Amino acid sequence: MKARFLIPLGIFLVLAILLGYGLSQDPRDVPSVLINEPAPSFTLPDLFDEQKTVSSDTMQGRVWLLNVWGTWCPECWKEHDFLNYLAQQGVPIVGIDWRDERAEAVAYLQKKGNPFLFVGFDPDSSAIMDWGVYGAPETFVIDKQGMIRKKHKGALYRKVWEEEFVPLLRQLEGES
Repeated sequence: MKARFLIPLGIFLVLAILLGYGLSQDPRDVPSVLINEPAPSFTLPDLFDEQKTVSSDTMQGRVWLLNVWGTWCPECWKEHDFLNYLAQQGVPIVGIDWRDERAEAVAYLQKKGNPFLFVGFDPDSSAIMDWGVYGAPETFVIDKQGMIRKKHKGALYRKVWEEEFVPLLRQLEGES
């Protein structure tokens, strides 16, 4: 009779452990298969001037950040002041405005400040799909050879910047 209860108890314990592990994980923390792979190239219409384009090729040979954002994204609003701070410190950031209305995005950057060297406009997700983006904001570090070295999901804040980005950027800037 005791053995009859041990099997269901064992199954219950295994399920409880697996469920507890699953609940302790951040559901957005999906590792990117693109880390240490060539960054997908893109050419998008410029957010501010539809007659111009923004291309990842302009950043060849530099260490830079790609930030995917949208005015519809509350976390993007939260990180925006910090992105402005980084831009003032000379950090090169290229933006992709994703699934947005052009006029709203332009007005937002005019009001809140524009931390981006260039801003590509991607209302139909034509570029970000190749980057494995599934939410905003997402920030990538691209090295001088055009390889993705880091992907950060969610808003970028000082603590994450100092602990995760600064050491990596120092390392990448030191490479020849």
